[in-house]
Amino acid sequence: MTSNLISTLILTRNEEQDLPACLQSVACCDDVHVFDSCSTDNTCAIARAFGAHVHQRAFDSYAAQRNAALDTVPFRHPWVLVLDADERINPELWTEATAAVAALPLSDEPPVAAFRIRRHDHFFNRPLRHAQILSLYPRLVRLGRVRYTRAINEFLETDGETRTLRGSFQHYPFSKGLARWFEKHNQYSSMEAEIVADRAFRGEASLHTALLHPDFHTRHRARKAIFYLLPARPLVRWLYILVARGGLLDGTAGIAYATLQAFYEWQIVLKTRERLAASMPTHLVATHPTLPPAPAAAVATAAGSQGHLYREEALACDRA
Repeated sequence: MTSNLISTLILTRNEEQDLPACLQSVACCDDVHVFDSCSTDNTCAIARAFGAHVHQRAFDSYAAQRNAALDTVPFRHPWVLVLDADERINPELWTEATAAVAALPLSDEPPVAAFRIRRHDHFFNRPLRHAQILSLYPRLVRLGRVRYTRAINEFLETDGETRTLRGSFQHYPFSKGLARWFEKHNQYSSMEAEIVADRAFRGEASLHTALLHPDFHTRHRARKAIFYLLPARPLVRWLYILVARGGLLDGTAGIAYATLQAFYEWQIVLKTRERLAASMPTHLVATHPTLPPAPAAAVATAAGSQGHLYREEALACDRA
């Protein structure tokens, strides 16, 4: 079935392995856009071969990249399904999504701004039915009504109601192997540590909001802020996935996944301490009884700068 209401956006960076299956899963969409972060492999050629429109922008942060795509890509339709290359949808979800959008009245006030969709993670070939930290993600968004914030593990701010679809999509985070997973989460943990060290989240740490706010993602944002104030966060995350979420029911795959997530959290803790030590005056660090000597400045993360103009077939990415 061809949609006349939904476009598809896929963010990529060297995704020649995963992109074909992702594109195949959205073959029912008549307006597919690949927003690429200057890939050096065959990602863009593969996208064009599937008939997708290709745009490029140098990466700076995940929120900025998604916002740039929503702001500058000439989408044909008012709704956009946002995917990563290691994710897949099925025809049932597409049918439900198009029906949900088509059922909205044109005079909808306040407007429905987004739909949440359940995500099922896979540990290699094993589906994880329980061992997930968060299972609902706002992936069907209305142009002009949403904005991404937070550099990594972004939050979606909406101007309107967010509803939930019954269908789900599949996520294969280990499709490129453990080495690639560790490489990506090394980058993610550095970006998370920067956020935690800056402590800008503290104003969002409200127990009342975390428990009682009517919006699901506002509650999640407050809970995440509270979580960053807890001691022993790696252990808390490990126990949360295995016990509170029932990850033990996923067997060895669930235990392995929870352990990897705990290690990821441990990286964030250590890198946060490193950043805080580096930011302290030298005379304080030298006399502090618990802190090691200040390390060298943190390695800069993604290449590129903000403010690029974006167009199909792309501007030249800085590969220096």
